[in-house]
Amino acid sequence: MEVLGHVAGKWSIGILVAAGRGPVRFTELERAVTGISRRVLTLNLRRLERDGLLDRTVYPTVPPRVEYSLTPLADGLHVTLGVLVDWAERHGAAIAAARADHDASAARAAVRRP
Repeated sequence: MEVLGHVAGKWSIGILVAAGRGPVRFTELERAVTGISRRVLTLNLRRLERDGLLDRTVYPTVPPRVEYSLTPLADGLHVTLGVLVDWAERHGAAIAAARADHDASAARAAVRRP
């Protein structure tokens, strides 16, 4: 279950989905994963590389160019994550409405309490 924690982590899904579109550079990942800091992105990239899910390729240029891509191990995972992301996008509005209804109901109940 440790692997599931890594893959389903707050930032991992966004990184893996972005890398699944083809080789991607650090700055492209930084733009694609909204809200992630450079430090957290770096730590997650290292962890995903260590887990065998990302390949890191360094090109001998000045400055060095680094690209990240999915490993064959992560290819099947990318399909699954794509389905999950599609589901979340399709149902995001319904979930937001359910939260608003729940919060409004809880607020009304709190007002009625003595």
